[in-house]
Amino acid sequence: MKAGMKNEAIPLSALAVMPDVQGRADLRRLPIQRVGIKSLRYPLSVAVAGSVQPTVGNWTLDVGLPADQKGAHMSRLVAWLDAFSRRGTALTADSLRIEIDSMLTLLEADDGRIEVKFPFFIRKSAPVTGQQSLMEYDGTWLAQRQGGVTRISMQATVPVKSLCPCSKEVSDDGAHNQRSHITLQAGLKETIDWSELVRFAEDNASSELWGLLKRPDEKWVTERAYANPKFVEDLIRDVALALDADARIASYRVEVTNFESIHAHDAYAVIERSKD
Repeated sequence: MKAGMKNEAIPLSALAVMPDVQGRADLRRLPIQRVGIKSLRYPLSVAVAGSVQPTVGNWTLDVGLPADQKGAHMSRLVAWLDAFSRRGTALTADSLRIEIDSMLTLLEADDGRIEVKFPFFIRKSAPVTGQQSLMEYDGTWLAQRQGGVTRISMQATVPVKSLCPCSKEVSDDGAHNQRSHITLQAGLKETIDWSELVRFAEDNASSELWGLLKRPDEKWVTERAYANPKFVEDLIRDVALALDADARIASYRVEVTNFESIHAHDAYAVIERSKD
């Protein structure tokens, strides 16, 4: 390229026609349930507590490939994602239903998935002093089209505090406690805000966590957990019952991990249920 010349994109119509190898027929007659791209980091926006929050997503995009088709149009997956990102639309349950239709149309596919994992933040006030700070959570949106049916689910991993009932019962002073992670995946009938999904976990822990605590807040958290001891079994059952009671949730999977403070292992539990 000569000095001073602009690096301008060449119109597709001006490019030589090249053979479409992936569009050829495949004679092995084996359908592929999922083929696409993964581990692609790309910007997105999510709606949290009534506001739009910019973040970065780790995307997995795939489609089902018929038995007679040699390859998927993978470059179109990136093209779809770039177009979506440039529009700046917040990713919600409603927008996901629209976007998976758009992606599948572009790829000339009937079945497919959109999965994106991302951090999001909620501003919280400390329980006594009211000091404000941000708490980080890990979120996942998942949209799946199969057999003409689209299912939308959301998942959040919520750090909380748990205190051992047995330790409290057998000790004259104190009880051991630890950080716990509650991962909730909810299949949706209706939209739920990320802040609401987080509350299912935080409301049922020995205590929730905050990014910033002063001494009066630390006292409150310590005493709150001591008054509300829970085994990993207690914690997961209480969260599951709360999800059971919400009519907007069609199905759920809850996993709780206690990062034990006096053992060389972690304790964990899983409950899965479809309400259909």
